[in-house]
Amino acid sequence: MARVKVLKTYKIYIGGAFPRTESGRYYPLYNNNKDLIANICLSSRKDFRNAVVAARAAFGGWSSRAAFNRSQIMYRMGEMLETRKQQFIEELLMQGANAKSAEQEFNNAVDRLIYYAGWCDKYQQIFGTINPVASSHFNFSVPEPTGVVSIMADENSSLIGLIDAIAPVIAGGNTCVVLASESKPLCAVTFAEVINSSDVPGGVINILTGKKDELHSYFSNHMDVNAVVYYGNNTTMIKSIQENATNNVKRVFIYNQKRENPEEFQNPFYILDTQEIKTTWHPIENIGVGGAKY
Repeated sequence: MARVKVLKTYKIYIGGAFPRTESGRYYPLYNNNKDLIANICLSSRKDFRNAVVAARAAFGGWSSRAAFNRSQIMYRMGEMLETRKQQFIEELLMQGANAKSAEQEFNNAVDRLIYYAGWCDKYQQIFGTINPVASSHFNFSVPEPTGVVSIMADENSSLIGLIDAIAPVIAGGNTCVVLASESKPLCAVTFAEVINSSDVPGGVINILTGKKDELHSYFSNHMDVNAVVYYGNNTTMIKSIQENATNNVKRVFIYNQKRENPEEFQNPFYILDTQEIKTTWHPIENIGVGGAKY
């Protein structure tokens, strides 16, 4: 008798742990030859709520870390991803990529992490300003993280689309909940294993799998989410996300660029998108004769 292969059930990633979906549901994933290759968790509203709670709890610690330390951790993610090259390429091949495109996507993903790691301690100097004012004050405007960001990753990309979505958000000190590609989820779940071994605090990155049609409304109407990022061009879904976001005035970002030029996604302005600008006034102390202040 032919042996029955034991397929891996890919779990979700919430708060630094790998739970199964609370709904108990999953969906089968097939390759181009219609062979069953994995079972994927079908995340629910409760899973998303749990992920938001974890992201909010992690936000204070992550955003207050020294920028160079966030840079070190993101660089470590790139290091750990590099060591698992063969596994990720195999998963990309299972999901329909050819050998050349799989290697290119993997290399781009590692490079993207290193690129944004380098920006962690630089973007505030670039985007911050000293503003001229008429009164005797210093006036500074500095970007600060907006908070918890919900992300719906590119449906047509398994690995690089996920990295493009996550890297600029966490480089700026935010935490996030990410919905991976429904049709190509394998690399996203495996990337959670890389995150877990890369000194990333639990809750900074949370990865769910499932259906955008079912989950996009939860990603956009949760009252403890500060910004929503959507990769895609479904006009009905975009309209729903924008309408839901008005409930607590979330910032919404819709990205629909084609991935013909990978360099387009290497841009510090993606960090700035999920930042708030904080302006601070500070009085100037005038020093008189004999050191007296007035």
